[in-house]
Amino acid sequence: MKKFHDKKTTATATVDYRNRYPKWNDEKKREWTILAPNMLPWHFDVIKDFLADEGYNIEILTKNDRTVIDEGLKHVHNDTCYPCMCVTGQFIDALKSGKYDLNHTALIITQSGGGCRASNYIPLITKAIHQQFPTVPVMSLNFAGLEGDNQMKVGLSLLAKFAYSIAYCDTVMWCYNQTKPYELVEGSADAMRDKAQEFIKSKFKQGGYTNHRRINQYVIDLFKSVPRDTTVKKPKVGIVGEIYVKYAPLGNNNLEKFLLDEGCEPVVPPLLDFILYCIVNVINDRKLYGYKGIKYPVYKVVYKFIRKIQKTVIKQLTDSGVFAPVHDFEHLRRLADVVINQGVKMGEGWLIPAEMAAFASTDTPNIICTQPFGCLPNHIVGKGMVRTIKNLYPDSNIVAVDYDSSASRVNQENRIKLMISIAKKNQT
Repeated sequence: MKKFHDKKTTATATVDYRNRYPKWNDEKKREWTILAPNMLPWHFDVIKDFLADEGYNIEILTKNDRTVIDEGLKHVHNDTCYPCMCVTGQFIDALKSGKYDLNHTALIITQSGGGCRASNYIPLITKAIHQQFPTVPVMSLNFAGLEGDNQMKVGLSLLAKFAYSIAYCDTVMWCYNQTKPYELVEGSADAMRDKAQEFIKSKFKQGGYTNHRRINQYVIDLFKSVPRDTTVKKPKVGIVGEIYVKYAPLGNNNLEKFLLDEGCEPVVPPLLDFILYCIVNVINDRKLYGYKGIKYPVYKVVYKFIRKIQKTVIKQLTDSGVFAPVHDFEHLRRLADVVINQGVKMGEGWLIPAEMAAFASTDTPNIICTQPFGCLPNHIVGKGMVRTIKNLYPDSNIVAVDYDSSASRVNQENRIKLMISIAKKNQT
């Protein structure tokens, strides 16, 4: 073993000569700047803030222009998963900027641990940056036991903070998207979003973040107070698909803003649904495949805990009289059972058709299925399930959109515009 060492500090990054890449040392976290790709702007804003109190100096990378994609193309094979290309491009672009001390800068990426190339992003990204930036470790944030010697250490307290922050920011995202298209005063929804974010951050700093009923209600009341145009009804467009391109502005060419500009109401499923999907898959492994171990009872407890939070949010949104509630996750599971088996869990698995069915069976028949080009699991459970969904819900209006470095943004947006034109025609 050899260590890179800076004489000015005690910060170290250990080099493992089995693969010649530096490893993260969590004990020296206060001496390092950690760069993270931007997948969910509002969620990551809150997460970055409470991680600062834990000693992590996180910087969210927000550059979203074509130069980032081109940088990724230089270092990642063009047949590799598009999200990997996006985040690698963001990382290398930032490291080249000259803003950071490369002896005290690390990168972080989340991993779900599922059967997807995303679980292998660490070696892909590390190999891409190693030649130019040999001292920069690439660390993992995951709850699946991956990268045991190269990850952010997450105890029960920090795990709870992640869960609550995701739930609160889901409420912000959900209410904002139901407010922004109808605001009478331009910018009022954005002002309430910023106020909600600061309130949530303050609760984490004060230690009152577990009072989820009060915090959720405060967020809902903020958006409820925004003056709205109640005389117009805009087409609702649901967004489903692979988790990165579903949420990340870089991955989907700022899809939510595009829909707002086109006179639509974007409906984006909460991130908590994906978290519950990952948890319930472990529970299903026991029922479907007979897997044993300590994970099963632990995940059952965590599932009940998060479901309790979700039920509270659903009731509060319903009682608001203004906002449609999020879909109950157990309802999503029942819809999944109609169209696909819950044993199908590669990529986003059964969650994508379940979300499409949930939209199509309510007042959101217009759906965009986002997927990275070449992502085989999500093409099967996304585009591959469109015909099944349309057979079950004849009024559904679904377009599958591939996102890739070589895909034309104009062509993508024209396909979406065609779907929107049908949606507006059907609404009249």
